[in-house]
Amino acid sequence: MEASSAGARSVIPRFTIPALSLAAFGSAISLRVTDPLLPRLASEFGIPLGQVAYVITVFSIAYGISQLFFGPVGDRFGKYFVIACACLACAGTALLCALAPNYPMLIAARLSAGATAAAIIPLSMAWIGDVVPYEERQPVLAQFLIGQIVGISAGVLLGGYTADHLSWRFPFFAVSAYFVVVSLTLFAFHRRLPPHALTTHKAEGAALRRMFNEFRLVLAQPWARVVLITVFLEGAFLYGAFAFIASHLHAVHHLSLTRAASLVMLFGLGGFLYAVASRGLVRRLGEKGLTRWGGIFVSLSLLTISLAPSWWWAIPACFSCGLGFYMLHNTLQINATQMAPERRGAAVSIFASCFFLGQSAGVGAAGWAIERFGTGNVIAVGALGVLAVAAIFSHLKKN
Repeated sequence: MEASSAGARSVIPRFTIPALSLAAFGSAISLRVTDPLLPRLASEFGIPLGQVAYVITVFSIAYGISQLFFGPVGDRFGKYFVIACACLACAGTALLCALAPNYPMLIAARLSAGATAAAIIPLSMAWIGDVVPYEERQPVLAQFLIGQIVGISAGVLLGGYTADHLSWRFPFFAVSAYFVVVSLTLFAFHRRLPPHALTTHKAEGAALRRMFNEFRLVLAQPWARVVLITVFLEGAFLYGAFAFIASHLHAVHHLSLTRAASLVMLFGLGGFLYAVASRGLVRRLGEKGLTRWGGIFVSLSLLTISLAPSWWWAIPACFSCGLGFYMLHNTLQINATQMAPERRGAAVSIFASCFFLGQSAGVGAAGWAIERFGTGNVIAVGALGVLAVAAIFSHLKKN
């Protein structure tokens, strides 16, 4: 049930949403920390770069599929509570990654890490959708996503620095400790939430049947199908390219992995700019304009990275890529929160599932293609794909 009055929302503790943003920060680090680690892991385990990219792919697959479980669970037991539990589980799975004795065990640990991280960002978005009216939701979601945005940058930088100077196990130990602190914080805030922020709905019938029924209700909406197909393709084209930017700068322009990662982290700064300026951008461009220009910025940025004769072109390109991505993706997220308001947890979880399954498909295909066509060509294909996806969605959007 969506809260509609400012009075109802005012009783929510002040730092409740920032606490969710801290959880999103950890989730984003977990996802992106392995990107610049790929060359180090390839050397460590003696396997090709394309094959070692499975540490990204399996995380995304587990993350995407697990959405189909956590959405209904969040609706049934309370989204905020499930997020807190998931953070505690993330501490355990990150520790498994740090302690993995070989590559197959690292893959298994990353699979479990993706599954436990799956609840955090989608259920946070759905909970915000429960307590924030639609007309105010995009700026609030943008502010929440600052955690994810900064986490992407921090994960890439941490992975790059580790690849050059530390054991590859170090970032996983750090992530595990971080999630312990965040989970305790979320449990403390959960105890202080008012009744309208603890929205649940009673389960009826067999659990599996309920889950499929909720998904069926979402997929019955024509616009929901458009949003889900769009976000799947966005994830495939964008992250099939993005995951290999640091490796591209390292291999083609001979930058250290630390320096390459520091350039890629500008992606997060571009996203931060969007979060700060989101109210003005939404008012000036509307959802159609945000989608269209977001796709253009991402496409031009990735093409610049793939074709530039010198590494320094990546400085403005990574920054504008982050700005464009969040213009596009945050608009898709807003549409996702409204696909089925009465089953918002399930709806947003299907959305996130499609996004991360798209990522896994894109990174898997890119890993195969890199061995044959090189990183530059793969990044260029991703650029053109994002442009096409954004243009089509902008054309189909009614307002």
